[in-house]
Amino acid sequence: MNVFLGYILLGLSLAAPIGPINAAQIDKGIKHGFMHSWLIGVGAVVADGIYMLLVYLGVVHFLESSFMKTFLWSFGCFVLIYTGIETLLTANKLKIGDSRKKEPLLKSFMSGFFMSISNPLTILFWLGIYGSVLAKTAATYETAQLILYSSAIFIGLLIWDITMAGIASNFRRFLTSKFLVGISIFSGVSLIGFGVYFGIQAVTVLFG
Repeated sequence: MNVFLGYILLGLSLAAPIGPINAAQIDKGIKHGFMHSWLIGVGAVVADGIYMLLVYLGVVHFLESSFMKTFLWSFGCFVLIYTGIETLLTANKLKIGDSRKKEPLLKSFMSGFFMSISNPLTILFWLGIYGSVLAKTAATYETAQLILYSSAIFIGLLIWDITMAGIASNFRRFLTSKFLVGISIFSGVSLIGFGVYFGIQAVTVLFG
């Protein structure tokens, strides 16, 4: 049981660092509420799961080729900059008294999914973290326990997503209109910043 809780804690610690997903969750939670914010995280977790499976199957080396790295960095650059610009364009329209706009839940899910699946850092991240966990666990435990402990990592990720969505969606009531706009602008700039970084990495891989 202690080992299982340890892997849940690992999942929490993996999700906690501030990055594009957390920035997008905060923005969506304030603008559209809990479900939209949570589904950003769920989309990212699904992408994480795909990479975990690829690491488990041992095909991650294909994704580390120069062509795939360039493609993923470039695609990630597009997704993040597009999302960031969209966030900035709608920031000044956000008021405390406004009712939350209706937006398709699928859009939030797909936004989180594409942000994570197009991030080469996710590949290297899971290769390093999950790859080492996989090697250690496989050497110590049976396949059933390996699946159980991998599930524990997902539980940790989902707990963090629920927490972030709850904080972001309820935070709105404590904010002034100007501060609300400020957070949205900060989120948008953060996403564009990450996107520019991805673009630089794509150029580096392509011409380096």
